[in-house]
Amino acid sequence: MAMIRLQNRPAAQRSRDPASPWTPRVDIRELPDKYVLLADVPGVDPGDLSITTQGDVLIVAGTRESDEEAAGGRGYRCRERARGSFERRFSLPEAADAARITARARAGVLSIEIPKAERALARRIEVTH
Repeated sequence: MAMIRLQNRPAAQRSRDPASPWTPRVDIRELPDKYVLLADVPGVDPGDLSITTQGDVLIVAGTRESDEEAAGGRGYRCRERARGSFERRFSLPEAADAARITARARAGVLSIEIPKAERALARRIEVTH
């Protein structure tokens, strides 16, 4: 069965610098009628998320802003929380219905539902006699 494929896997963080690029971790599930992609995006405002499709590619991007500007960058003794922009790309299977993709963010988790096209759903065919 075709599945959503990651196009860019998260690189191991080589730097402890919180300004280094960060990549949300994802889980992908296949259900009988849809695929569900869950991404951890704590601290990202839903307005700072962008979900688009280009052909058979789903692109999830966003920005986690820092309060550094408000604080003037002063007063920090330790900075470990990553910030900045990210982008993840996923190859959609032929069964995906990109026109009906929906997304919501709640409690730091982005949930993207990718319905399967009607033609891809299994259906039972009655045999008459």
